[in-house]
Amino acid sequence: MLKISPADFYLNTPLYTKLFYEKKVELNDYIYKYRIPDIEGYNPINKIETTFATASNYKEIITDGTNYNVKPEILLTCKRTRAEFNFYLFWNQEERYIMKIGQYPSVADFHIADVKQYNKLLNKESLKEFTKAIGLAANGVGIGSFVYLRRIFENLIYEALLDYKREFTLEESDFNKKRMAEKIVFLKDFLPEFLVEHSELYGILSKGIHELEEEECLAYFDTVKVGIELILDEKLEKYNKEKKKADAKAKILLASKSINNKGEG
Repeated sequence: MLKISPADFYLNTPLYTKLFYEKKVELNDYIYKYRIPDIEGYNPINKIETTFATASNYKEIITDGTNYNVKPEILLTCKRTRAEFNFYLFWNQEERYIMKIGQYPSVADFHIADVKQYNKLLNKESLKEFTKAIGLAANGVGIGSFVYLRRIFENLIYEALLDYKREFTLEESDFNKKRMAEKIVFLKDFLPEFLVEHSELYGILSKGIHELEEEECLAYFDTVKVGIELILDEKLEKYNKEKKKADAKAKILLASKSINNKGEG
């Protein structure tokens, strides 16, 4: 059964991922022009959130006297800018599956905004690793994508240690000897709440690297990616709040000084 939405299929699913179906009618929401709904997503060309209108075209390939395969071409058009995005599908009726065999821009391009919003929190290397994780998953490399996400998770832990090291008497070398679960407990008052409450996320990433198959990692990629994003969202909210307080404090002091000077004059 096709269990994902057209938006997930076009914008999130890696190329050559087979989606099996039981009934031909199930494909209506994916490739039939009169049934494809509008899709909400990110326009990487114009760098805006938008709604995509959809249209389809067909090229039939005769394989024998009774069965044939179809290569639909799907066009997504940004309703705000009219920018066009192309998707090429392969529909195998005999084996009852459909998959993307080409697209422009790539899946990673559609998700680049997910990474750029954290440029205030992540250094250039971590931003690059996040982009690589998305790009690898978009191209069907699950284990490699987990490697980069785990590095980001580990960096969040060590950043907390460095930011609040004055609060501890424990030597960094002793901290490094602890297991990740112990490190999180040790730093729990200085880490995002979501990270502390869902520390098993690190275990999922590690198991994916050492034990799971590519397909399993890809199946769980969005789950662990969203987990990392929620941790970063919490840090970003705190960062923005502290910045707003600092800006307000500076303006209040400036206004107070200006008013007092005017009174003295």
